[in-house]
Amino acid sequence: MTWKNTKMRLISLDVFRGIAIAAMILVNNPGSWGYMYPVLQHAEWDGCTPTDVVFPSFLLIMGVAIAFSLSKFAREHRLPGEKVPPSVYSRIGRRCLLLFLLGLFLNGFPHYDLANIRIMGVLQRIAIAYGLTAIAILNLSRRQLWLISILTLIGYWVAMTIIPVPSYGPGNLSPEGNLGAFIDQTILGSHHLWRGGPYDPEGLFSTAPATVTVILGYLTGEWLKSQPRNSFTVINLVMFALSSLVVGYLWGVWFPINKALWTSSFVLVTAGWGLLLLAFCYGVIEVKNWRRWGKPLEIMGVNAIFLFVASGLLARILIRIPVGSGPVSPNLKTWIYENIFVSWAGPLNGSLMYAVATVIFWWAIAYIMYNRRWFLKV
Repeated sequence: MTWKNTKMRLISLDVFRGIAIAAMILVNNPGSWGYMYPVLQHAEWDGCTPTDVVFPSFLLIMGVAIAFSLSKFAREHRLPGEKVPPSVYSRIGRRCLLLFLLGLFLNGFPHYDLANIRIMGVLQRIAIAYGLTAIAILNLSRRQLWLISILTLIGYWVAMTIIPVPSYGPGNLSPEGNLGAFIDQTILGSHHLWRGGPYDPEGLFSTAPATVTVILGYLTGEWLKSQPRNSFTVINLVMFALSSLVVGYLWGVWFPINKALWTSSFVLVTAGWGLLLLAFCYGVIEVKNWRRWGKPLEIMGVNAIFLFVASGLLARILIRIPVGSGPVSPNLKTWIYENIFVSWAGPLNGSLMYAVATVIFWWAIAYIMYNRRWFLKV
């Protein structure tokens, strides 16, 4: 990790990333998991709620950012015979390793039971998807990237619906019987999956279509770089987003939209919604030059990974600090929720207010870092 000043090429990217990280903190930190508005919950299995769009949007914007950070090394932009410097691959490898280790750090904190620690997770998926995308853009043309993305989504659909799983047969998309769960159990072991199995929402096999989400972001970023910053560009981006939504929802008839499985239809639907939000940010900030409203979100966006890790760490600390010495003493998080928020807002609204307060707290931290020009890059 390094602390340094950075200058973003598109402020709308940081604003979009800020929206994503603020939403991540909001949905990950309710006062009580038993009291949450449906809009802030993931779909129980099939389906897609606004909360289900948050993580894919983060991956999408990561792909857009790659178009600015690694573009000069991409195959499309290198001279014939020019090779990628080994230092670029080393940098990619270090970033992937650090992100993966940060994910393991959060999964195991504070008691690192290596025999049962969850191996995959949000940061681990980011690490793998980033690494695969970076390697792909360094070695494949834009046309090949489109082709491999299409083949991956179709291949994933075929594999999940055709390949039989022992004891369940082919086409079983239940939590226990889907092919991805079988692969994760076989390679990682059930004791290393989310909540001890039977599946992991950030599993190995489903990381393949998740990587397509990042590639779609990269291709969008490459396209944006070649376009004038005007309303016509925004309209084209909206049209592509709507096309992705239509195809995704139609595909969902045969291959259900499902975040835990990261189905091909889920990739297209969430990409569509994410691109619509990107079009809004791009149009308002880059085209209309209305930037003041997005400043609070930009402040969070420039330190997104730090905020995700730090907020996750603090949440884990709060639930491990007891208040009182009795046998049923609440932890500090529960005490704060019940005595500060439930007392005046009730359980449901109090749970929401706790989450909102958590976002405000981390925004204040991000504001201090922004004013000091501390940008934590992984």
